Amino acid sequence: MQPVLFLHGAIGAADQLQPLADKLSGYNIIPFNFSGHGGKDFPSGELSIKQFAEEVLAFIEEQKLEQVNIFGYSMGGYVGMYLAKHHPDKVKQVATLATKFHWDAPTAAKETQMLDADKIEVKVPAFAKSLQERHAPNDWKVLLQRTVGMLQAMGADNPLKEEDYTGIATPSLIMLGDKDKMVTLEETLAVYKALPNARMAMLPATHHPIEQSNTEALAFLLNQFFAN
Repeated sequence: MQPVLFLHGAIGAADQLQPLADKLSGYNIIPFNFSGHGGKDFPSGELSIKQFAEEVLAFIEEQKLEQVNIFGYSMGGYVGMYLAKHHPDKVKQVATLATKFHWDAPTAAKETQMLDADKIEVKVPAFAKSLQERHAPNDWKVLLQRTVGMLQAMGADNPLKEEDYTGIATPSLIMLGDKDKMVTLEETLAVYKALPNARMAMLPATHHPIEQSNTEALAFLLNQFFAN
């Protein structure tokens, strides 16, 4: 069976993608946690897209996989595209959902405002509890702090520039939910149009959080895409 590596979003973990994995058939679905997420140890250096990509490459080598398909949600999709750009021999196809491609200083400032641990504890205690449970034994507050640093670095120097996508020949499926308030249609279209071998899909009744995605529609699109 074709291996499909599932890459989660920032401050998320592999378990969030399991409901979708359960709806896909005929593939070897491989869940993966980035360092600092899902209880996995933090790296010695800073969190970064490059760091996460290197972790995926090491995992592919460990598993003795020649090539993988990738489904990346949000930040996971960005890592998938980064791998397709810099290590195309390892990526057969890449599908992304709700991936924010456009990063600059104002964008990073806006996104990092939502990662204030103290405010999360007060305003959405249930979310704070879920973060604590999802990333234990790591301190979820440290994860948020280090993620803020990563996003600020991306805002200062976007790891993937718009012109980089023109050189990614890997077959790609770029997906966005019609209710997503974090990722714009404009940035998604820009990347789709820049990619030489891509298709795009808009998912109905789908917000940014993966838990609110239309998993039936998403599974249908992925089954069609990865079957090629």
